[in-house]
Amino acid sequence: LPPACAHRPLMDATTFKENFSHRRARKTYLCYEVEVWEGNTWAPVEGLQGFLHNQGLSRCSSPLRHAELCFLDRVRFWNLEEGRQYRLTCYISWSPCPDCAQKLVEFLGQNSHVSLCIFAARIYTIVSGYKDGLCQLRDAGAQLTIMTLNDLQHCWENLVDNQGEPFEPCPTLVEHIETKSQELKDILRVRFLPPAPPSSSLPGPVSSSGSPA
Repeated sequence: LPPACAHRPLMDATTFKENFSHRRARKTYLCYEVEVWEGNTWAPVEGLQGFLHNQGLSRCSSPLRHAELCFLDRVRFWNLEEGRQYRLTCYISWSPCPDCAQKLVEFLGQNSHVSLCIFAARIYTIVSGYKDGLCQLRDAGAQLTIMTLNDLQHCWENLVDNQGEPFEPCPTLVEHIETKSQELKDILRVRFLPPAPPSSSLPGPVSSSGSPA
């Protein structure tokens, strides 16, 4: 392990593989890193790296608190100084649901000294309104993207107890990343589409070929 990881809570390697692959996972895991702007660069904040997952009463019950809300609990406990600029980076196995997206939007609105980057392994599509939630997060200034192989390797090397083993993605992971990346781009692009023109009985402009433009 890198020296900086020696005393840090690290995720079990099997847990990481099961939850950050292309396979569907039942829990939501969230790895996080906190940086502060110092001079002309982002510097890691010592002790503010780790992971968590959603919390419920038991293995058979629905989670009472999603991973994103558990993360916000921790962030509020840290009391990040308002006079400094912080960047929170989250690597999460499922993208935020609409309710969690709204809570994250509210948090960003109340903490202008904090920026948020979310790298998701999958898109959470089970609940209606998930597209609006992701767009609202983007509109609030959050960076949203699908985890790439580089992101997964970064987590493996810095946030996972990898026992010295190299990161070895399965052959179908690249295709999964490409598919989900395009899906997320399509979701976020919807907000920027111009409104449809009002219907009219008048013919539209004609192109040089004589057909409607």
